[in-house]
Amino acid sequence: MGVVLRNLQKVVPLRRARLRKDVDTLRHILGIQKFDLGIVCVDNNRIQQINNIYRKKNVPTDVLSFPFYEIWRNQLEFGKWPPGDELNLGDIFLGVEFVMKQCKEEALDLHGTLTMLQREHYILSEYNRLTGRHLEPLMKRCSQDR
Repeated sequence: MGVVLRNLQKVVPLRRARLRKDVDTLRHILGIQKFDLGIVCVDNNRIQQINNIYRKKNVPTDVLSFPFYEIWRNQLEFGKWPPGDELNLGDIFLGVEFVMKQCKEEALDLHGTLTMLQREHYILSEYNRLTGRHLEPLMKRCSQDR
């Protein structure tokens, strides 16, 4: 089982090997290595189109997720796997142009946005421990600015 990583944009140079390594680290932390996952990197125009089609919001955004199983639509609970043989989490669309703009405005690392998950604090601390990096939650920055 693995990760399918597609870069369909040319606005932001990406280091695919680094991104793949970060995703694999997060999969390890969450205990979901055996599940397939698709990650598609797109520009502002494409993420805005997708956001408009599926969420009726005609604006670019940072991340759109499309869980494989319907029960994961509202809240993903790791460890509560649906029955069946299909080990697939679904697809994540990253609006890397949008994310890069956020990172420049906030002086953040692009790969820090991958940690915006439900168990963010745990994931970040484990990720930092395993990689030697020092990423902070994006939401912490936003709340400090208010």
